[in-house]
Amino acid sequence: MSSFFTPSFKRLAWSNLLAQSAEQLSLAAVPIVAVLLLQAGPGEIGLLASIQSLPFLLLSMPLGLLADRTSRTRLMALAESLRAVALLLLLALIITGHVSITALAVIGFLAAVGTVAFSVAAPSLVPALVQVDGLAQANGRLELARSAAFAAGPALAGALIAWTGASAAFVLSGMLSVSAVLCLRGIAEPQRAAMPARHPLLELQDGAKWVWQSDLLRPIVFCSIAWNISWFMLQAAYVPYAIHDLGLDASGVGVTLACYGVGMIVGALLAPRVVRALPFGQAILLGPYFSVLAAFTMALTLFWPHGWLAALSYFLFGAGPIIWTITSTTLRQTVTPRAMIGRVTSINIVVSTGARPLGAALGGVVGVSFPVSVSLWCVVLGFGVQAIIISASKVRTLKRLPDPLPD
Repeated sequence: MSSFFTPSFKRLAWSNLLAQSAEQLSLAAVPIVAVLLLQAGPGEIGLLASIQSLPFLLLSMPLGLLADRTSRTRLMALAESLRAVALLLLLALIITGHVSITALAVIGFLAAVGTVAFSVAAPSLVPALVQVDGLAQANGRLELARSAAFAAGPALAGALIAWTGASAAFVLSGMLSVSAVLCLRGIAEPQRAAMPARHPLLELQDGAKWVWQSDLLRPIVFCSIAWNISWFMLQAAYVPYAIHDLGLDASGVGVTLACYGVGMIVGALLAPRVVRALPFGQAILLGPYFSVLAAFTMALTLFWPHGWLAALSYFLFGAGPIIWTITSTTLRQTVTPRAMIGRVTSINIVVSTGARPLGAALGGVVGVSFPVSVSLWCVVLGFGVQAIIISASKVRTLKRLPDPLPD
Protein backbone atom coordinates (compact mmCIF):
# COMPACT_ATOMS: atom_id res chain seq x y z
CA MET A 1 0.00 0.00 0.00
CA SER A 2 1.08 3.56 -0.55
CA SER A 3 3.10 5.24 2.19
CA PHE A 4 0.37 7.82 2.91
CA PHE A 5 -1.96 5.05 4.14
CA THR A 6 -1.94 5.01 7.93
CA PRO A 7 -1.53 1.80 9.95
CA SER A 8 -5.20 2.15 10.94
CA PHE A 9 -6.33 2.15 7.32
CA LYS A 10 -4.13 -0.86 6.58
CA ARG A 11 -5.83 -2.72 9.41
CA LEU A 12 -9.23 -1.68 8.04
CA ALA A 13 -8.22 -2.94 4.58
CA TRP A 14 -7.09 -6.31 5.96
CA SER A 15 -10.23 -6.60 8.07
CA ASN A 16 -12.35 -5.80 5.02
CA LEU A 17 -10.56 -8.49 2.98
CA LEU A 18 -11.11 -11.09 5.70
CA ALA A 19 -14.77 -10.12 6.22
CA GLN A 20 -15.55 -10.09 2.49
CA SER A 21 -13.88 -13.50 2.10
CA ALA A 22 -15.92 -14.89 5.00
CA GLU A 23 -19.11 -13.56 3.40
CA GLN A 24 -18.48 -14.92 -0.08
CA LEU A 25 -17.32 -18.29 1.22
CA SER A 26 -20.39 -18.81 3.40
CA LEU A 27 -22.73 -17.29 0.80
CA ALA A 28 -21.57 -19.84 -1.76
CA ALA A 29 -21.49 -22.75 0.70
CA VAL A 30 -25.06 -22.41 2.02
CA PRO A 31 -26.91 -23.38 -1.21
CA ILE A 32 -24.42 -26.19 -1.89
CA VAL A 33 -25.07 -27.62 1.58
CA ALA A 34 -28.81 -27.17 1.09
CA VAL A 35 -28.73 -29.23 -2.11
CA LEU A 36 -26.30 -31.93 -0.93
CA LEU A 37 -27.60 -32.47 2.60
CA LEU A 38 -31.26 -31.46 2.31
CA GLN A 39 -32.00 -32.15 -1.38
CA ALA A 40 -33.24 -28.56 -1.74
CA GLY A 41 -34.76 -27.51 -5.06
CA PRO A 42 -34.93 -24.17 -6.88
CA GLY A 43 -37.73 -22.93 -4.62
CA GLU A 44 -35.75 -23.49 -1.42
CA ILE A 45 -32.58 -22.03 -2.93
CA GLY A 46 -34.50 -18.94 -4.05
CA LEU A 47 -35.93 -18.57 -0.55
CA LEU A 48 -32.46 -18.75 0.99
CA ALA A 49 -31.13 -16.13 -1.42
CA SER A 50 -34.06 -13.82 -0.69
CA ILE A 51 -33.67 -14.06 3.08
CA GLN A 52 -29.91 -13.49 2.85
CA SER A 53 -30.59 -10.25 0.97
CA LEU A 54 -33.18 -8.95 3.44
CA PRO A 55 -30.67 -7.34 5.85
CA PHE A 56 -29.63 -4.94 3.09
CA LEU A 57 -33.20 -3.68 2.83
CA LEU A 58 -34.17 -3.83 6.49
CA LEU A 59 -30.97 -2.90 8.31
CA SER A 60 -28.93 -0.61 6.04
CA MET A 61 -30.60 2.58 7.28
CA PRO A 62 -30.60 1.70 11.00
CA LEU A 63 -26.95 0.64 10.77
CA GLY A 64 -26.17 3.80 8.78
CA LEU A 65 -27.66 5.87 11.56
CA LEU A 66 -25.59 3.96 14.13
CA ALA A 67 -22.47 4.50 12.03
CA ASP A 68 -23.05 8.26 12.26
CA ARG A 69 -23.70 8.21 16.01
CA THR A 70 -21.40 5.54 17.45
CA SER A 71 -17.96 4.05 16.89
CA ARG A 72 -17.82 2.67 13.37
CA THR A 73 -15.06 0.26 14.33
CA ARG A 74 -17.14 -1.12 17.21
CA LEU A 75 -20.19 -1.45 14.98
CA MET A 76 -18.25 -3.51 12.42
CA ALA A 77 -16.68 -5.65 15.15
CA LEU A 78 -20.04 -6.45 16.76
CA ALA A 79 -21.68 -7.30 13.43
CA GLU A 80 -18.76 -9.46 12.33
CA SER A 81 -18.79 -11.23 15.70
CA LEU A 82 -22.47 -11.98 15.10
CA ARG A 83 -21.51 -13.57 11.78
CA ALA A 84 -18.85 -15.72 13.50
CA VAL A 85 -21.34 -16.90 16.14
CA ALA A 86 -23.94 -17.68 13.46
CA LEU A 87 -21.42 -19.74 11.49
CA LEU A 88 -20.37 -21.60 14.65
CA LEU A 89 -24.02 -22.42 15.31
CA LEU A 90 -24.46 -23.66 11.75
CA LEU A 91 -21.36 -25.83 12.10
CA ALA A 92 -22.80 -27.39 15.26
CA LEU A 93 -26.09 -28.11 13.47
CA ILE A 94 -24.29 -29.79 10.56
CA ILE A 95 -22.13 -31.94 12.87
CA THR A 96 -25.13 -33.05 14.94
CA GLY A 97 -27.33 -33.65 11.91
CA HIS A 98 -29.95 -31.06 12.84
CA VAL A 99 -29.45 -28.64 9.95
CA SER A 100 -32.61 -27.57 8.09
CA ILE A 101 -33.70 -25.05 5.47
CA THR A 102 -35.15 -22.88 8.25
CA ALA A 103 -31.85 -22.95 10.14
CA LEU A 104 -29.89 -22.10 6.99
CA ALA A 105 -32.24 -19.18 6.32
CA VAL A 106 -32.02 -17.74 9.85
CA ILE A 107 -28.26 -18.14 10.07
CA GLY A 108 -27.84 -16.72 6.57
CA PHE A 109 -29.80 -13.64 7.66
CA LEU A 110 -27.63 -13.18 10.77
CA ALA A 111 -24.41 -13.67 8.81
CA ALA A 112 -25.44 -11.05 6.27
CA VAL A 113 -25.72 -8.44 9.03
CA GLY A 114 -21.91 -8.35 9.15
CA THR A 115 -21.80 -7.58 5.44
CA VAL A 116 -24.29 -4.74 5.78
CA ALA A 117 -22.35 -3.23 8.69
CA PHE A 118 -19.10 -3.27 6.72
CA SER A 119 -20.84 -1.88 3.62
CA VAL A 120 -22.13 1.10 5.62
CA ALA A 121 -19.41 1.71 8.22
CA ALA A 122 -16.19 1.12 6.24
CA PRO A 123 -16.85 3.86 3.61
CA SER A 124 -17.86 6.16 6.47
CA LEU A 125 -14.59 5.51 8.31
CA VAL A 126 -12.22 5.83 5.33
CA PRO A 127 -12.30 9.68 5.13
CA ALA A 128 -11.30 9.82 8.80
CA LEU A 129 -8.25 7.61 8.18
CA VAL A 130 -7.05 8.80 4.75
CA GLN A 131 -6.26 12.22 3.31
CA VAL A 132 -8.58 13.40 0.53
CA ASP A 133 -5.94 12.90 -2.20
CA GLY A 134 -5.74 9.23 -1.23
CA LEU A 135 -9.47 8.49 -1.10
CA ALA A 136 -9.75 7.00 -4.59
CA GLN A 137 -6.80 4.69 -4.02
CA ALA A 138 -8.11 3.72 -0.58
CA ASN A 139 -11.54 2.88 -1.98
CA GLY A 140 -9.82 0.95 -4.74
CA ARG A 141 -8.05 -1.19 -2.15
CA LEU A 142 -11.32 -2.00 -0.41
CA GLU A 143 -13.07 -2.82 -3.68
CA LEU A 144 -10.14 -4.96 -4.83
CA ALA A 145 -10.58 -7.07 -1.70
CA ARG A 146 -14.30 -7.43 -2.43
CA SER A 147 -13.59 -8.34 -6.04
CA ALA A 148 -11.00 -10.97 -5.11
CA ALA A 149 -13.37 -12.50 -2.55
CA PHE A 150 -16.22 -12.44 -5.08
CA ALA A 151 -14.07 -14.25 -7.66
CA ALA A 152 -12.52 -16.85 -5.33
CA GLY A 153 -15.27 -17.52 -2.78
CA PRO A 154 -17.59 -19.77 -4.82
CA ALA A 155 -14.75 -21.88 -6.21
CA LEU A 156 -13.14 -22.30 -2.78
CA ALA A 157 -16.45 -23.21 -1.14
CA GLY A 158 -17.17 -25.87 -3.76
CA ALA A 159 -13.65 -27.32 -3.49
CA LEU A 160 -13.70 -27.48 0.32
CA ILE A 161 -17.10 -29.16 0.43
CA ALA A 162 -16.08 -31.64 -2.28
CA TRP A 163 -12.76 -32.53 -0.64
CA THR A 164 -13.48 -32.45 3.10
CA GLY A 165 -17.26 -32.21 3.60
CA ALA A 166 -19.79 -29.52 4.36
CA SER A 167 -18.34 -28.35 7.68
CA ALA A 168 -14.91 -27.27 6.37
CA ALA A 169 -16.20 -24.24 4.47
CA PHE A 170 -17.94 -22.88 7.57
CA VAL A 171 -14.92 -23.54 9.80
CA LEU A 172 -12.75 -21.48 7.47
CA SER A 173 -15.41 -18.78 7.09
CA GLY A 174 -15.74 -18.49 10.87
CA MET A 175 -11.97 -18.24 11.27
CA LEU A 176 -11.88 -15.44 8.70
CA SER A 177 -14.62 -13.56 10.57
CA VAL A 178 -12.75 -13.83 13.89
CA SER A 179 -9.56 -12.61 12.19
CA ALA A 180 -11.48 -9.65 10.75
CA VAL A 181 -12.62 -8.69 14.24
CA LEU A 182 -9.07 -8.92 15.60
CA CYS A 183 -7.79 -6.63 12.82
CA LEU A 184 -10.38 -4.01 13.75
CA ARG A 185 -9.10 -3.85 17.32
CA GLY A 186 -5.95 -2.00 16.27
CA ILE A 187 -7.69 0.85 14.45
CA ALA A 188 -7.27 4.29 16.02
CA GLU A 189 -10.65 5.79 15.14
CA PRO A 190 -10.68 9.58 15.59
CA GLN A 191 -13.05 10.88 18.24
CA ARG A 192 -16.18 12.66 17.01
CA ALA A 193 -18.23 15.28 18.76
CA ALA A 194 -21.40 13.92 20.32
CA MET A 195 -24.51 14.60 18.25
CA PRO A 196 -27.64 16.02 19.87
CA ALA A 197 -30.39 13.50 20.59
CA ARG A 198 -33.02 13.50 17.84
CA HIS A 199 -35.68 11.11 16.60
CA PRO A 200 -34.10 8.49 14.27
CA LEU A 201 -36.62 9.26 11.53
CA LEU A 202 -35.52 12.90 11.53
CA GLU A 203 -31.90 11.79 11.22
CA LEU A 204 -32.74 9.56 8.25
CA GLN A 205 -34.81 12.35 6.72
CA ASP A 206 -31.76 14.62 6.89
CA GLY A 207 -29.72 12.06 4.97
CA ALA A 208 -32.39 11.58 2.30
CA LYS A 209 -32.84 15.34 1.94
CA TRP A 210 -29.10 15.82 1.50
CA VAL A 211 -29.00 13.25 -1.31
CA TRP A 212 -32.10 14.62 -3.05
CA GLN A 213 -30.89 18.22 -3.00
CA SER A 214 -27.38 17.41 -4.22
CA ASP A 215 -26.79 17.88 -7.94
CA LEU A 216 -23.97 15.32 -7.64
CA LEU A 217 -25.47 12.62 -5.42
CA ARG A 218 -29.04 12.55 -6.81
CA PRO A 219 -28.06 11.43 -10.35
CA ILE A 220 -25.70 8.83 -8.89
CA VAL A 221 -28.63 7.28 -7.00
CA PHE A 222 -30.89 7.24 -10.09
CA CYS A 223 -28.08 5.83 -12.20
CA SER A 224 -27.57 3.07 -9.63
CA ILE A 225 -31.28 2.21 -9.68
CA ALA A 226 -31.34 1.93 -13.48
CA TRP A 227 -28.14 -0.13 -13.46
CA ASN A 228 -29.42 -2.64 -10.92
CA ILE A 229 -32.76 -3.07 -12.68
CA SER A 230 -30.97 -3.74 -15.96
CA TRP A 231 -28.38 -6.05 -14.40
CA PHE A 232 -30.96 -8.26 -12.73
CA MET A 233 -33.04 -8.38 -15.90
CA LEU A 234 -29.93 -9.85 -17.53
CA GLN A 235 -29.38 -12.32 -14.68
CA ALA A 236 -32.96 -13.58 -15.05
CA ALA A 237 -32.41 -14.29 -18.74
CA TYR A 238 -28.77 -15.31 -19.01
CA VAL A 239 -28.44 -18.89 -17.71
CA PRO A 240 -31.38 -20.36 -19.72
CA TYR A 241 -30.19 -18.40 -22.77
CA ALA A 242 -26.60 -19.58 -22.37
CA ILE A 243 -27.63 -23.24 -22.13
CA HIS A 244 -30.39 -23.36 -24.73
CA ASP A 245 -29.16 -20.83 -27.30
CA LEU A 246 -25.39 -20.52 -26.84
CA GLY A 247 -24.96 -24.27 -26.29
CA LEU A 248 -22.92 -23.92 -23.08
CA ASP A 249 -22.83 -26.66 -20.47
CA ALA A 250 -22.76 -26.01 -16.73
CA SER A 251 -18.99 -25.49 -16.62
CA GLY A 252 -19.15 -23.16 -19.62
CA VAL A 253 -21.78 -21.05 -17.91
CA GLY A 254 -19.60 -21.00 -14.80
CA VAL A 255 -16.59 -19.78 -16.78
CA THR A 256 -18.53 -16.92 -18.35
CA LEU A 257 -19.87 -15.86 -14.95
CA ALA A 258 -16.37 -16.08 -13.44
CA CYS A 259 -15.19 -13.52 -16.02
CA TYR A 260 -17.27 -10.97 -14.10
CA GLY A 261 -15.08 -11.44 -11.04
CA VAL A 262 -11.92 -11.27 -13.15
CA GLY A 263 -13.13 -8.01 -14.66
CA MET A 264 -13.79 -6.61 -11.18
CA ILE A 265 -10.21 -7.37 -10.13
CA VAL A 266 -8.74 -5.79 -13.25
CA GLY A 267 -10.96 -2.71 -12.90
CA ALA A 268 -10.09 -2.27 -9.22
CA LEU A 269 -6.37 -2.46 -10.02
CA LEU A 270 -6.67 0.09 -12.83
CA ALA A 271 -8.99 2.52 -11.03
CA PRO A 272 -6.31 4.67 -9.31
CA ARG A 273 -4.46 5.15 -12.61
CA VAL A 274 -7.71 5.99 -14.39
CA VAL A 275 -8.55 8.62 -11.77
CA ARG A 276 -5.11 10.20 -12.13
CA ALA A 277 -5.23 10.18 -15.95
CA LEU A 278 -8.75 11.54 -16.57
CA PRO A 279 -10.84 14.44 -15.32
CA PHE A 280 -12.81 13.05 -12.39
CA GLY A 281 -16.21 13.35 -14.09
CA GLN A 282 -15.00 11.37 -17.10
CA ALA A 283 -13.59 8.67 -14.83
CA ILE A 284 -17.04 8.26 -13.25
CA LEU A 285 -18.64 8.00 -16.69
CA LEU A 286 -16.50 4.98 -17.59
CA GLY A 287 -18.63 2.60 -15.51
CA PRO A 288 -21.98 3.46 -17.13
CA TYR A 289 -20.43 3.57 -20.61
CA PHE A 290 -18.68 0.22 -20.14
CA SER A 291 -22.03 -1.21 -19.03
CA VAL A 292 -23.64 -0.14 -22.31
CA LEU A 293 -20.74 -1.70 -24.23
CA ALA A 294 -21.05 -4.90 -22.20
CA ALA A 295 -24.81 -5.12 -22.77
CA PHE A 296 -24.37 -4.55 -26.50
CA THR A 297 -21.67 -7.25 -26.56
CA MET A 298 -24.14 -9.68 -24.98
CA ALA A 299 -26.77 -8.70 -27.57
CA LEU A 300 -24.27 -9.51 -30.34
CA THR A 301 -24.48 -13.17 -29.28
CA LEU A 302 -27.93 -13.15 -30.92
CA PHE A 303 -26.08 -12.91 -34.26
CA TRP A 304 -22.84 -14.71 -33.29
CA PRO A 305 -23.78 -17.26 -30.59
CA HIS A 306 -20.33 -17.80 -29.10
CA GLY A 307 -19.51 -18.34 -25.45
CA TRP A 308 -16.42 -16.15 -25.64
CA LEU A 309 -18.62 -13.15 -26.52
CA ALA A 310 -20.74 -13.77 -23.42
CA ALA A 311 -17.54 -14.10 -21.36
CA LEU A 312 -16.27 -10.80 -22.76
CA SER A 313 -19.58 -9.17 -21.87
CA TYR A 314 -19.31 -10.30 -18.25
CA PHE A 315 -15.67 -9.20 -18.09
CA LEU A 316 -16.69 -5.69 -19.22
CA PHE A 317 -19.55 -5.69 -16.71
CA GLY A 318 -16.98 -6.34 -13.99
CA ALA A 319 -14.19 -4.01 -15.12
CA GLY A 320 -16.17 -0.84 -15.84
CA PRO A 321 -18.73 -0.71 -13.02
CA ILE A 322 -16.10 -1.40 -10.33
CA ILE A 323 -14.42 1.86 -11.43
CA TRP A 324 -17.84 3.50 -11.05
CA THR A 325 -18.16 2.06 -7.53
CA ILE A 326 -14.76 3.39 -6.51
CA THR A 327 -15.15 6.86 -8.03
CA SER A 328 -18.77 7.39 -6.98
CA THR A 329 -17.94 6.29 -3.42
CA THR A 330 -15.02 8.74 -3.38
CA LEU A 331 -17.29 11.54 -4.59
CA ARG A 332 -19.96 10.69 -2.00
CA GLN A 333 -17.37 10.72 0.79
CA THR A 334 -16.10 14.12 -0.37
CA VAL A 335 -19.38 16.02 -0.81
CA THR A 336 -21.16 14.61 2.26
CA PRO A 337 -20.58 15.93 5.78
CA ARG A 338 -18.67 13.29 7.72
CA ALA A 339 -21.35 13.22 10.39
CA MET A 340 -23.85 12.09 7.72
CA ILE A 341 -21.82 9.64 5.59
CA GLY A 342 -23.32 6.54 7.22
CA ARG A 343 -26.88 7.58 6.47
CA VAL A 344 -26.12 8.72 2.93
CA THR A 345 -24.28 5.45 2.20
CA SER A 346 -27.17 3.41 3.60
CA ILE A 347 -29.67 5.24 1.38
CA ASN A 348 -27.62 4.32 -1.68
CA ILE A 349 -27.53 0.67 -0.56
CA VAL A 350 -31.28 0.50 0.09
CA VAL A 351 -32.37 2.00 -3.24
CA SER A 352 -29.94 -0.12 -5.26
CA THR A 353 -30.88 -3.29 -3.36
CA GLY A 354 -34.57 -2.50 -3.69
CA ALA A 355 -34.17 -2.21 -7.46
CA ARG A 356 -32.85 -5.76 -7.76
CA PRO A 357 -36.09 -7.73 -7.26
CA LEU A 358 -37.82 -5.29 -9.60
CA GLY A 359 -35.25 -6.01 -12.30
CA ALA A 360 -35.49 -9.77 -11.72
CA ALA A 361 -39.30 -9.63 -11.92
CA LEU A 362 -39.21 -7.56 -15.12
CA GLY A 363 -36.71 -9.98 -16.59
CA GLY A 364 -38.97 -12.90 -15.74
CA VAL A 365 -42.08 -11.26 -17.22
CA VAL A 366 -40.33 -10.25 -20.43
CA GLY A 367 -38.64 -13.65 -20.69
CA VAL A 368 -41.95 -15.49 -20.41
CA SER A 369 -43.89 -13.18 -22.73
CA PHE A 370 -41.37 -12.51 -25.51
CA PRO A 371 -38.44 -14.13 -27.32
CA VAL A 372 -35.05 -13.94 -25.62
CA SER A 373 -33.92 -11.34 -28.16
CA VAL A 374 -36.45 -8.89 -26.68
CA SER A 375 -35.01 -9.49 -23.21
CA LEU A 376 -31.45 -8.77 -24.32
CA TRP A 377 -32.39 -5.59 -26.20
CA CYS A 378 -34.39 -4.41 -23.18
CA VAL A 379 -31.21 -4.87 -21.16
CA VAL A 380 -29.30 -2.75 -23.68
CA LEU A 381 -32.01 -0.08 -23.42
CA GLY A 382 -31.90 -0.13 -19.62
CA PHE A 383 -28.16 0.34 -19.50
CA GLY A 384 -28.50 3.09 -22.07
CA VAL A 385 -30.88 4.90 -19.71
CA GLN A 386 -28.41 4.80 -16.82
CA ALA A 387 -25.67 6.19 -19.09
CA ILE A 388 -27.95 9.03 -20.20
CA ILE A 389 -28.86 9.87 -16.58
CA ILE A 390 -25.27 10.36 -15.50
CA SER A 391 -24.17 12.00 -18.77
CA ALA A 392 -26.87 14.67 -18.42
CA SER A 393 -25.86 15.49 -14.85
CA LYS A 394 -23.41 17.90 -13.31
CA VAL A 395 -21.17 14.93 -12.46
CA ARG A 396 -19.94 14.82 -16.06
CA THR A 397 -18.48 18.33 -15.80
CA LEU A 398 -16.22 17.65 -12.79
CA LYS A 399 -12.57 18.29 -13.59
CA ARG A 400 -11.44 17.11 -10.15
CA LEU A 401 -12.88 16.12 -6.81
CA PRO A 402 -14.72 18.99 -5.11
CA ASP A 403 -13.15 20.37 -1.96
CA PRO A 404 -14.21 18.23 1.01
CA LEU A 405 -16.81 19.66 3.36
CA PRO A 406 -15.59 20.68 6.83
CA ASP A 407 -16.30 18.32 9.70
